[in-house]
This record gives sequence, structure tokens and C-alpha cells, in this order.
Amino acid sequence: MDPVSLQLGTKNLWSLLVRLLSKDPQWLNAKVKFFLPKMDLSSRNKAEDATQGVMLQLNRLHTQGQATWQAFIHCVCMELDVPLDLEVPLLSTWGHGDGFPSQLETGEESQPESQLHHGESWSCGAGGGGLKRPHQSCGSSPRPKQCRKQQLGGYEELAKRYLQLLRSSAQQRYGSRTRRPGQPLAFHQAYIPPILQWSRATAPFNTQEGAILGDPKAEDGTEASILDLFNTKADKGPRVTVLLGKAGMGKTTLAHRLCQKWADGQLDRFQALFLFEFCQLNLITEFLTLPQLLFDLYLSPEAGPDLVFQYLEENAKGVLLIFDGLDQALHPHSSKDTAGPEAPSPALALFSGLCKGTLLPGCWVLATSRPGKLPDCLPTEAAMVHMWGFDRPRVEEYVGRFFSNQPWQEAALAELRENRHLQSMCAVPAVCQVTCLCLYHLLPSSSPGQSAALLPTVTQNYVQMVSTLGPRGHLLPESLLGLSGVALRGLETGKVIFSVGDIPPPMMAFGAALGLLTSFCICTGPGHQETGYAFTHLSLQEFFAALHLMASPEVDKNALAHYVTLSSRWVLRTKARLGLLDHLPTFLAGLASRACCPFLSHVAQRDEVWVGARQAEVMQALRKLATRRLTGPKVVALCHCVGETQEPELASLMAQSLPCHLSFHNFPLTYADLASLNNILGHRNAPIQLDFEGCPLEPHCPEALAGCKQVENLSFKSRKCGDAFAEALSRSLPTMGSLKKLGLAGSKITAQGIGRLVQALPLCPQLEEVSFQDNQLKDGVLLNIVEVLPCLPRLQKLEEADLIFLLSPPTETAAELQGASDLQGNASQRKEAQSRSLALRLQQCQLRVHDVQELITQLQEGPHLDKVDLSGNQLDNEGCRLMAEAAAQLDITRNLDLSDNGLSVDGVYGVLSAVSMCQTLAELHISLLHKTVVLTFAPKQEEQGGIQERAALHDGLMRQMPCELPPHSTRIRLTHCGLQAKHLAQLCRALGGSCHLSHLDFSGNALGDEGAAQLAQLLPGLGTLQSLNLSENGLSLDSVFILTQCFSTLQWLFHLEVNSENQHIVLRGDRRGRDQLAGGPLPEFPAGAQFSAFDQHCILRSVCLRQCLLEPLSLTHLCETLEKCPGPLEVKLSCEVLSDQSLETLLNHLPRIPQLSLLQLSETRLSPRSPLLLADLFSLCPQVQKVDLRSLYHTTLHFRSSEEQKGEYCGRFTDCALSRVHVEPLCWLLSKCEDLNQLDLSANLLGDDGLQCLLECLPQLPISASLDLSHNSISVEGALCLVKTLPSCPRVREASVNLGSEQSFWIHFSREEEAGKTLRLSQCSFRPEHVPRLATGLNQALKPTALTLTQCCLGLKQLTVLLSLVRWPVGLFNLRVEEPWVGKAGVLALLEVCTQASGNITEISIAEAQQQLCLQLEFPRQENPEAVALRLAHCDLGTHHNLLVWQLMETCARLRQLSLSQVNLCDTSSLLLQSLLPSLSELKTFRLTCSCVRSEGLAHLTSGLSHCLHLEELDLSNNQFGEEGTRVLMGVLEGKCWLKRLDLSHLPLGGSILAVLTQRLRHMTLLQSLRLSHNQIGDTGAQLLAAVLPWLPELRKIDLSGNGIGPAGGARLAESLALCRHLEQLMLGCNALGDATALGLAQGLPRHLRILHLPSSRLGPEGALSLSQALDGCPYVEEVSLAENSLARGIPQFCQGLPLLRRIDLVSCDIDDRTAKPLAASLLLCPALEEILLSWNVLGDEAAAELARVLPQMGRLKRMDLEKNRITACGAWLLAEGLAQGSGIQVIRLWNNPIPPNTVQRLQRQEPRLDFAFFDKQPKAPWGT
Repeated sequence: MDPVSLQLGTKNLWSLLVRLLSKDPQWLNAKVKFFLPKMDLSSRNKAEDATQGVMLQLNRLHTQGQATWQAFIHCVCMELDVPLDLEVPLLSTWGHGDGFPSQLETGEESQPESQLHHGESWSCGAGGGGLKRPHQSCGSSPRPKQCRKQQLGGYEELAKRYLQLLRSSAQQRYGSRTRRPGQPLAFHQAYIPPILQWSRATAPFNTQEGAILGDPKAEDGTEASILDLFNTKADKGPRVTVLLGKAGMGKTTLAHRLCQKWADGQLDRFQALFLFEFCQLNLITEFLTLPQLLFDLYLSPEAGPDLVFQYLEENAKGVLLIFDGLDQALHPHSSKDTAGPEAPSPALALFSGLCKGTLLPGCWVLATSRPGKLPDCLPTEAAMVHMWGFDRPRVEEYVGRFFSNQPWQEAALAELRENRHLQSMCAVPAVCQVTCLCLYHLLPSSSPGQSAALLPTVTQNYVQMVSTLGPRGHLLPESLLGLSGVALRGLETGKVIFSVGDIPPPMMAFGAALGLLTSFCICTGPGHQETGYAFTHLSLQEFFAALHLMASPEVDKNALAHYVTLSSRWVLRTKARLGLLDHLPTFLAGLASRACCPFLSHVAQRDEVWVGARQAEVMQALRKLATRRLTGPKVVALCHCVGETQEPELASLMAQSLPCHLSFHNFPLTYADLASLNNILGHRNAPIQLDFEGCPLEPHCPEALAGCKQVENLSFKSRKCGDAFAEALSRSLPTMGSLKKLGLAGSKITAQGIGRLVQALPLCPQLEEVSFQDNQLKDGVLLNIVEVLPCLPRLQKLEEADLIFLLSPPTETAAELQGASDLQGNASQRKEAQSRSLALRLQQCQLRVHDVQELITQLQEGPHLDKVDLSGNQLDNEGCRLMAEAAAQLDITRNLDLSDNGLSVDGVYGVLSAVSMCQTLAELHISLLHKTVVLTFAPKQEEQGGIQERAALHDGLMRQMPCELPPHSTRIRLTHCGLQAKHLAQLCRALGGSCHLSHLDFSGNALGDEGAAQLAQLLPGLGTLQSLNLSENGLSLDSVFILTQCFSTLQWLFHLEVNSENQHIVLRGDRRGRDQLAGGPLPEFPAGAQFSAFDQHCILRSVCLRQCLLEPLSLTHLCETLEKCPGPLEVKLSCEVLSDQSLETLLNHLPRIPQLSLLQLSETRLSPRSPLLLADLFSLCPQVQKVDLRSLYHTTLHFRSSEEQKGEYCGRFTDCALSRVHVEPLCWLLSKCEDLNQLDLSANLLGDDGLQCLLECLPQLPISASLDLSHNSISVEGALCLVKTLPSCPRVREASVNLGSEQSFWIHFSREEEAGKTLRLSQCSFRPEHVPRLATGLNQALKPTALTLTQCCLGLKQLTVLLSLVRWPVGLFNLRVEEPWVGKAGVLALLEVCTQASGNITEISIAEAQQQLCLQLEFPRQENPEAVALRLAHCDLGTHHNLLVWQLMETCARLRQLSLSQVNLCDTSSLLLQSLLPSLSELKTFRLTCSCVRSEGLAHLTSGLSHCLHLEELDLSNNQFGEEGTRVLMGVLEGKCWLKRLDLSHLPLGGSILAVLTQRLRHMTLLQSLRLSHNQIGDTGAQLLAAVLPWLPELRKIDLSGNGIGPAGGARLAESLALCRHLEQLMLGCNALGDATALGLAQGLPRHLRILHLPSSRLGPEGALSLSQALDGCPYVEEVSLAENSLARGIPQFCQGLPLLRRIDLVSCDIDDRTAKPLAASLLLCPALEEILLSWNVLGDEAAAELARVLPQMGRLKRMDLEKNRITACGAWLLAEGLAQGSGIQVIRLWNNPIPPNTVQRLQRQEPRLDFAFFDKQPKAPWGT
């Protein structure tokens, strides 16, 4: 008997297992190979019969240990048809840990018995060789080492035997393939070579594009191309090739393919081949020598290893070493070179020595790696080869070989050809293999097209693969989840190789059964071997890791977002952990797809709601990433992730968030990358520019951009683009309909590739610019390109090598272009294309003066020229003068360039005189230093029509200005010409005759102070300028003062700008903005554009002196000069430091400059004494209005004009380091001010002492509005001091203190003595001892006071104490407490607090959600006779309940209002109210809203309220009562004849309940307000209400919004509402009323109507017009809302207007520009308008112009909402200009209008009240208003 079965005591079970496995020896062999990859089955089974062989193999498995044996038993039960009576004992005996004995003596060795054959078939990479690696032996059996042979030629014999052993081992390993269950027969034979492309000049072959494309039709693949990998040009030294490819491209498969070719004798140039994988070398912690690496870790010689190594050294050129996975190498080697083969080193150091030739010099090294940061050990001459995967022919060839069955082959190819997205995924060989495996299982049971539809993403490919490979047709969720946990733990710890103990046996069996795991020998050092397991591909491990994250309950869903990250492509090798999570976010995104929800639900064993919540977390993380600005690699990674989700909304969000210019630099891009990018761009609305620079690109990747309509500019700059790339691009270009610019520069494209592109260009008629620069093109190719120019009617620029063609396309409409699909046959377009204007360039042609006349003659006889460039010739002064003189007759449309022609200063006069009468000259730029002479010409008068039309829109805003623009303005720039004062007289004479001279630039010369003084005298003779630039002329401040005097002599001069630091001096007028509008499109305002004023006579003049030295003497001189300047005047000064003496000098002169409106000292450091000097200014200078000093660094003084009456003053001294010592002198100075409106002392150092001093001085300060003391380090003591001081300040009306992070402290005043005060204290952290002090301060107040305490640490006990201590002689005290405990205490506890109040409580309001308790106390306390009687009736005080009721009856005897909001009313509380309510004889208001009450509580409440017959307001809205509870509550309404306000909104008012309600309403004749919104009463309910409305004569407000009322009910309501003569507020929105109801309402509109709300009421133009006609002239209307109705042209149009209208809401009403004028005219007739809502319409620039026109006339307007319209930059500028005149407007909302971001920034800088943000930020009122 077998010793194992004897020892186990399971003889029968063992026999049954042997008998079962004897039936399927092939399966057993595969399993033994999996668990024992070292075993050579062929040699061990020859001498044994079947049964003995089975027993021997089982013994071998058993000796491997408990984990291996358990995993094997699970495989038996999972994969084979095991009878149930055998499966149960197998699993119970051997499937768990307790059935395995601790010691076995079988006579077999438990240690591995052979040296490691390290090149086993597992890999960390990818390839097309097989999803499940075959089960081969790691090498032959071990033989004992023999001594070195000592015979002649023995070492050669040993070497030959070793080389033969190497080859036979490889032949044995690659000679047989085991077919896996569920795999097709051709699974392992379907190898197709991928695309290889050389990256460096070391390529040995003479191909035109440097790509080894191979021949997919070849029988064996690409042997010739593989051989080319080793045909390097280097004859000596290291021969190193690095194969670069992304994951899944087939790098590892190609490495093993090379080994197989070598084993078959096809790489005969190599005698020896070694294959190492860095993912396994990383496990070796010991240092090794090269012989140890080759022999101990790969294959050991039979004898004489030293001699064998010596042979390898001598024949190194025949040795090939392949290192797979260089990117995964962990241990960095030192920079010191390895001395020799005897020096032990890390594996990477040995690799470095081989590459550099210090080890085994002359050998060949091939390394594979993912792209990224490669180790520095690679020599610079190493050849780089990119591996690009499959193109379309290769994909089809692979599929053809995979499916050997002809019908299935045709079916699979048909699926592939019909699905372009599936083709793009199959460009990655690893994904192609998974796809084929899925199709293999799907095709037999699917109809045509259905199989591919099940494989929309890479993730779903993997899902489908796992699903189809499941044993016996179903998946085990526990096994999937367990294996996925192993995968995630491995990735997180950097582990891709697992030992047998890392994977539980059931998981191991599951992975083996599905072919998800592979096994191999691993070695952690010489002599240390074991079996390793891994996922068949790294991406499969990443997929399972993502599956664990999504499906495991152990993973918190909130942690999912941490895994959704995007990493760059640069892999750092120095990290101690591999970068293994690259594709994890992609698989997470794929599993977040809705299509994966059933699969995840099955794996997790949870419902789809649970799965959906986890998917939502991933989607939310992706949404955040989609809105960020990302680098190129991260954009590509995110495109893959978003594509995997299959969520159009997310794809659209990412597409819209991409920048308009998307750049990709220096990282490889594949076909799949660009396909994913194209997929995202398909969801984009705006055009985009794609720029690829320095990126290695897959040759056929441009095909992925086919059909991309969003790309407007496409540019490729890469030396790696060849003819194949150009050919692929030529196929995509005709499908990119929006492409305007194409760039293909710096590539290796030859005539062949350009020829293909040239053939495609005529099919792209929209192209405007094409660049083929730096492409080594010959003349013939250039001529071919020029020949297609007539076929490109819009082409403006063509760049080829050193030639640049600038073309001007003829004017044509888009319709003409679209209608001409066949450009080559369209004669009219050819004729138009030939009518382009031309440019002439004669640069450096040695033209002289005597050539000028001939040249002028030729130019006059030739065609019209766009540009003439004569630079670099020898025309000298005279030639330049002649050309300038003839320019007017030459009809040059753009510019004449005479640069670098020897012009001197004397020649400048001649040129100026020559051009003085040129009517078309726009600019003359002369710079003698830079040898520049350029004349620029303006369009002719007839060409200016379009310009004047563009400016007409802006002119509508301008008043009292000429109605026509001048033909043009001339700009003369004489910069860096060495001009001095002596030249000015002659220059001005030459300039005096210039036509329309507007801008004069003398910058960069040497005029000096003398020139400035002389120029001030000459300027009046030059006419009306718009600007004069005198920068960089060596001028001092004296010159500035001289120029300042020009304000009196030059009418055009309005602004003087000086910056001493950069010598910037510019004088300019105020026509600048208008001329720019005339000269270009409206949106292109310059960065510093200023809005021109509307009234010319009051245009501000300004003097701006920056970075100037401001001493007292210079300031005196400046002020004396400014006294003579006309006003109004703004002065802006800045210097590093301004002394107190200088400041006093400046301030003393201010009263003598009455025209001054603003004085600003920016970025100027003042002394700590300056606040006192500035405070004294209020009494020193009566016209000062505001003083603003911030941080002793920014000072602004505002002045009122002499015409304005004396008014309020404002002082602001923030962050000025003011402390206690400054308070008294500051207050004394401010007390001299007559009327100080606002005082801001925030952000200083006052502290509690300073505050106390200030409060003592407060009665003497004439503050009439507010005092800000925020951020002054004030504590609770300061707050109590304020409470104590308030009674002595009669004019204080409100004080607000927040001692939290906000640190705010405000005191508000009134001009007269206030009748009451409001005190708000927040986050004051009161302790118990503070409460009596607070109460004492409050008791001193003689006037009624309101106190709000927010988060002041006031507990229930402290509140009770406060209520008991507050006692007044007479008056009302309002207390609001906001503390967290209020929301938890409950109604009962809060009412109990009220019993301790020392006065009568008249109002109680409890809001638990807001954590608020509001009380109103009345003093002195009085008794209510009715309450006394009721209290005596409840004299039984035996229970706490009765005692509490008795106490409440006493304190709440005069209660008038009881409000409970968002409370949970328990039965005890409702019982209390039932007892209390009858005693409240003065109760007028009861509110119970948004609360939860049980049915018993409702009965109690109804009982109590039924006794409150004098109620005037009842609010029971928004409660969770249910229909039965609501019916009970209807009893409350009985007998309520005094009721004035009733709110039953959001309650289930069914038919019977509504009938009861209408009956009760008939008796409420005093009812003024009825709110029944969102009750869904429908037409029936509306008709019931309509019948009762005439019985309510006092009704003023009715709200029936959201009730499902249709036209029938609406018409009936309209009839009844006409009878409600006192109705003021009518709200019927969110009902489908229609125009018929609107017409009915219009006929009987109540005359006192104030508010009309009809949003979302299905009104059309007819109904809206009838309502507007009825409203027109109504004297009381304040608010109208017609939002979300399709009004179109039916917008409100008024003739008389609405004098009191404050708010109009026309959101989402389909309003467009056609109604702009009547809309603006109607708004102008509503002078009280404060808010206009026009968002989500289709308003454009015309509407913006009309609104901007009326803005200055709407004095009360505060807010206008124009978001989500079609207003462009032009309209926004116009609104900003109109806004500048409407000082009361707080904000104009412009979010989501088509305005470029750069324009948005400029507009916001110019006018901060323009709001472009998504969230509405309501601005505060302007300071000082």
C-alpha cells in the first residue's frame, strides 16, 4: 500500500482519487505543471503505467506542502465532474488545514531538485503569446557537479555541451504548448508581430521612415524585421538595443519569441541566449557576479563553469542577453563601474556593466521597458526602438489566425469591421487577445453585431472574459472577491510575484481553473528556489484590484476617491516600490459604468443601490479631475478613464473644461490614446487646437482623429513622423471639417509622404494655414504644393522650408464654401482664388538711389500690392524720401518697409515732410538705433464702411459726440533716434502739415529738460493729439511740472502719466477708447482701456506720478502748478516713503486746489503719526469727503466739488497699528468734524483697553452711520464693556460683536436718539460668572432692547438665570438664542425655561433645525384675569405636568404668538399644549411648520386650538401629517371667524378634505391671506375654491402655486378673482394655465395688485401681451414674474409704465435680440426697478447695447441677471461702459456667456461689479454710500 495513504488513514479516499484522475491524465499533467513548474513530465512518466504515474504525481504534489495540496484538491472539485459522495470527503478531509498531517516521510525530497531556469514564461509585461502561460519545465534534472576535466580541448568540449544544453532546454520549453480548457485551438499560435519603429540614428536599414512595419501576410511573422534588431552599425563596443512600449504592446512576448527563434536555429549568429526578467531579479537580495547570474540563476553547466564562462567571454559577439522589464528594476547601482566579473554586484549593476562593455565586452544586450525615465546606465549610443502594437491589417490578421474555423473567422472579422471603437481597442495586442477570447465564447450564441456591442470598453472586455471563463458556466462571488483582494494587496505592496502562502487554496484553484494565474520557478539567490505565482498579465491584476475596491464591503466607499488619481508618464526608478497602479483608475472608471452594475452586484452579493453609491463616488472623483487644468499625459489618462465610464455627461464636462489650446510634449502617444481623445472631443462644442511637439507617435495614430469636427488647429513637430504617418494623416484630414490650420514641421517626411498629403489638401477647402517646414522637400514637391493653391480658397499662409506664402483669401460666404464640395471642378472658386492680393519682398538686393525711380514706375504699373519690403538695401536718405513721397500713389494696402537703408537724423525730416500729405498713412515708425523705417497704411474710405458699422453699436452709447468717425488717425513714432532739443523745431515744422496726426511717440531719445520746455511751447502748433510719449528722454521732475502746465494750454490733454523708475512719461487725451473701436473689432480692448465719459464737459483730468521722490519743495512746486489746472482733477502719487513733513506740506495745500476730486498715495509708506494728520484734514479742508488709509501704505482722499453742498464725511484707518495711546487724540481731532458718517478703525491694536477708552469718547464723536472696530483683539471683557456702555450712547441703534474667526465688531448709529437698540453677540464664550454682568448691563438700558446670542456657550442653566435676572421698569425685551443644544433639548424643556422669566412672555418661537429660541418679554409683569381663573382650575399641583402648566399659565398669560418650526412634537408636549392653549386668551398667531406630530398628538393639538377662538393667523404648512391627520386638523378651523391669515401649503388636501376647508372658509370673512400652494388640488379643487372666493371680501393675498391646475380650473379662478377687489398678491405659478387663463386674468385684473407671479404657467406670446397691456399703468404693481414661459416676442411692453415696479423676472422666456428695443424701452418706464432677471434667454450683443443705453437712467437699479445668454465680449464691454454711469448698481451677472477668459479678467479688473462666476456673489454696497 502507498505509504502516504497508510499514514493518512484514508486508503479508500486515496484510491478513489487515483481512479478519478486516471481518466484524465492530460488534465493532471497540466495541473502538475502548474504547481510544479520544475518537473519534466516527459522523462518521469516513460517507465510507469498510468496508475503508477498518477500516484507518483500525487505524491510529488503532496510533498510540496499543505497549501499546494489544498489548492490542488480545490482544483479537482472545481474543474472535474466529481461525484458528490467523493467531493464532500475530499473537501472535508484535504480541503482544509486540519486534514493535513504535520510530518510526512515519503522518501521524496521536499526541496527543488534542479537549478532555476530563469527564463520561465511568466512575465510582468504583455503580449500576444497567451493569456495563460504554458506549463513548461524550468530545466533538466540536476546532476552532481563534476571536477574540471584536464584533457586537451576539454574547455571547448565543455562549452559546446553547455551551449547544446542551453538550446535543448529552450527547445523543450518552447516546443510544446498545452491548450487550456475554454481556449481555441489556435490560441497560442496567433502571434502577429507588432509595429517597430527606430528612434535613433543607429538604425541599420535604409528605410524611408525608420519603421519596421513587417509583413502581416508573411507566414511566420516578421523574422527579417526581428533580425534587423541586431544589425547595428557599431562594430565594436557595446551593442545595446532598448525596446520601448506601453503595457500590453507585446514586449515580453517578443522577448520569448526571440528565444523560440533562437531555439529553432533562426538566430544562428548567436551561440548563447539568456533571458532575465527584472521583476524576478528584484527578489534577489544578495550581490552576484556575472557567472553566478548566468549559471546559478539561469542554467548551470554540467562541469567547468569557469571554463564555460571563459569561452563566453572570448566569443561574446555571439552572446545575446535579454533583460525584460527594465522599468521595473528596483535597486539602483552605484556610479562606480564594476571592476570585473569577479566583483559581486546588484543585478542592475551587472546590467550596467554589460551595457557599458566592462562585462562580457562585445556581447549583445536587448532590454524592454515602458517609456519614461530610463536608468542612466544605458550608453548614449544605445538604439531605441518603439513598439507600437497593431494597426488595422495586423488586427485583422491576428483575428484571422486566432479563429481557425472559417465561419467563425468571417463572423469575428465582420464584428470587428463594423465597430470602429472595438478596432481602436484592439490596437493594443493584449486587449486584442482578450477581445478575441470573448468573441470566441460569444459568437456561437449571438446574432450579428450583438457580440461587439457587449464589448464597448476595455473593462467590460475583462468582465466578459472572466464571466465566460467561469467553471461550469457560472462565477463564484467569494472566489472572485478573494482573488481580487490578493491582487489589491499585491499592488499596494509592490508585489507581482506571489508565493504559495500568499494565495488561499480556494483562490489558487479558482485562478488556475480560469487561467488567471500562472506558475514558474523563482530564485531569491544562488541555491534558493521556490514556485512563484502571478496573474497572467499586470493589467489583469490591476483589473482584479479595481474589482476588489468596487465590490468588497471591507473597503469604505469614501476611500475610493483616493485611488482615482492620474500619474504622469515618467516612472521614477529610485523608488523602493514599483509603479503598479497606472491602469487602476481606468479599471475603476470602467467598473463605475452602469453596464457593470449587475456584475458588481453579483460579486459583492449586494443590491444595485449599494453598488450605485460606490460607482457614484468614483464618478464624483472623475468629475473633479475633469474640471482641472492637467498636463498632457494626465489628459490622455483621464480620456481613457472617462471613455471607460460611458457617461456622456461626464465626457461633455471634460470636453468643455479642456483649454482651447491643448499641448502634448515629449511623451509617446498611441493610436488608442488619440482614439480616446477623439472620443472626448466629440462631446465638445467649442473648437480646439491640438499641438504635438517632440512626441513619439504611432505611425498610424492619425487615423484615430478621423471625423473629429472640433479640431481647428492641428500641429505635429517630431522627427519621428515619417511617410507612413503622413499617409495615415492624409486619410483623416478630409473628415476633419473644422480644421483651419495644419502644421507638420521638423519631421522625416519625404516626397512620397508629402505627395499623399497634397492629394488630400483639395478635399479640405476650409484650410487657412498650412506649414511643411523643415521636411527636406525638393523643388518638385514644392511645385506640386503650389499647384493645389487654387483649390484652397481660404488659404492665407503656406510655409515650406525657407519660403513663406502670405495669401489673402477672397471674401466669400460660408454657404458658398459648403456648397462647393468638389473644389477641383469648381471654376468659379479657382477664379476667386487667383484674385488674391500680393506681397513684394526685395530684401538685401543692393538697391540704390538711382534704382528708386525705375522701381516706382514698375510698382505703379503692376498689380495692387498688400506689402512692399525693401529692407536691407542702400537707398540712403534720398531714396527713402522718394519712396515715402511716392507711397500715396503706389496704392499699397498694408505697409512699406524701408528698414536698414542707411537713414540718418537729417533724412528723418525728409521722410516726415514726404508723408505729411499722405491721406492713407496710419503709422510711421522710425528707429535709427534698430534701423527700422516702416510705413503702415489705413484702409481706403470705402473699406472703412465695415469699421464704421462695428463702431455704430458703441456710438449708440455716446452723447454729444460727432456722428462720423474720422477717416483714420495717424501715429508717428520716432523712437531711439538720438533726437535732442536742437532737433525739435525742425521736426515740429515737418510734422505741422501732417493730416490727422493723433499719436506722437518720441520715446528713447535725448530731449532732456531743455527739450521738454521747448516742446511745451511747440505742442499747440501740432493740433489736437491723442497721445504724446516722452519716455526714456532723461527728464526730471522739473520737466514734469512744466508739462503739467500744459493742462491749461492744450485742450486735448486730459491725462499725464509719469513713472520715474522706468522713465515712463505719456500725455494723452480722452479719445483713445473710441479710436480703438474704429480700428479693430470691439472685443479687443487693450489691457488698460478706460471708458470714455458720457458728458464731455466733465471729463476728469488726471496726473499720475509713480515712484517719484516727493520732497516738501517738489510737492510745493507740484501743488502750485496744479492750482492752475482746470478740473475736475485726479492726482495719483507714489513713492517709497513719504515723510510727515512732506505729508503736512501736501495736506496744507489741498484747500487751495478746489477742483481736486481725488488724491491717491499708493504704495507709499507713511509714519505711525499719519492717521492723526489725516484725521485733522476734515476740519482743515472742508471739501474733503472721504479719507481712506490702509496699512500706512495706501491712502485715498475723495473730495466734493465746489458746487456740492457740505455733506457727510467718512474716515477709514485700517491696519494702521493704532493702539490705546492713539484713541484720545484721534477722537479729539474727529470730534471737530461736523458730520462723520462712517468711521472704520478695523485691523488695529486697540484691545479691550483701547475699546473702553473709545467707548468713553463715543458720545462726543459725531458719527451718524457706523463704526467698525473689527479685528482689534477684543475679548469677552470688551463685549461686556460694550453692553455696559450702550445706555450712555443714545444715538446707537445697533451693535454687533463676533469674537470668533470673523472677529467683527460694528456699531451702527442714527442721527436722532433711537427708541430701541439691537445687540448681537456671537461666539463670545460666556462663562457662568459673566451672565449676571450681562443682565446688569441690559437692566441699565432705558429703551426697549433686542438681544441675539449666537454660539456664546450659554447653556440651559445660564439662559434660565439670564431670564430671571433681566428686569425692566417698562417696555419690551426681545431675546434670540442660537445654540446647538436648542435643537436637541425638545419643546418641553424649552417651554420649561420660559417659566423662569421675570416678565410676561408675549412671543415664543422655537426652530430646532436652526437651533433658535426666540422670546419676547413685556415689563412690568401683569396678570390676565382669564388666565388666573384657568390657573385656579388647575390648582392640583400633584404632578410635574400640572405644575409646569400652572407656571406657564402665569408667565405666558399675555402670549400673543406661538411658533414651532421643524420640531418633533412628542405626545407629552402635545398634552402640555392641550392644557395650555385654552388659557392663552390673547393668542393671535399659532404656527406649526415643517414638523412631525403623531396622530395622538394631533388630536391633543386640535383639542387645544379649538378653544383659541381669537386666532388671527394659523400656519400649519409643510408638515408630515398624512391625509388622516390633515382631516383631523380641519376641526381646528371651525369657529375661527377672526382669522386673517391661513397657510395650509404642502398638505394632502384631497377632495373630501378640500370640501370641508371650503365650508370653513365661507365663515372667515376677515381673511386677508390664503396660501394653499403645492397641494395638487387640480381643476376640481380650483373650481371649489373659485366658488368660495367671493365670500372673502377682505382677501389681499392668495397663493395657489404648484397645484396641477389646468386651463379649465384657471378660467374659473380668473372669473372669481376678478371679484376680489382688494387683492394685492396673486401667485399662480407652476400650473398649466395657458393663454386662456392669462386672457381671463387680464380682463379682470384687481386694481390694487402689487405682486403677480405666473412662472412656468405655459403662457405664450398672446397671453403675456394681454397681461402686459392690463398691467400697463397700474400704480401699485411692485413685482412681476413670468419666468419659464415661452414668451418669444410676447415680452411685456408698456406705454405708461409701472411707477412702483421693483422686480421683474423673465428668466428662460426665449427672449432674443429682436425684442431688445421694446424691452429696454419698457424697462425705462419703470423708474423704481431694483432687480431685472433675464438669465437663460437668447439675448445677444444688440440686447446688451440697448440695456447698456438705459442703465445710466435707471437710478434705483441694484442687480441685473444676464447669465446663460449669447452676449459676447463686445456686449460685455458695452454693459461695463453703461455700468460705469449707474453708480447704484451692485452687480450684473454674466456667467456662461461666450466671452473669452482673458477678456473676462480684463473686464473684471476694469469693472468689478461684472460677475462671471458660477456662484452668485452678492456684492456689498460701495463703502461710504
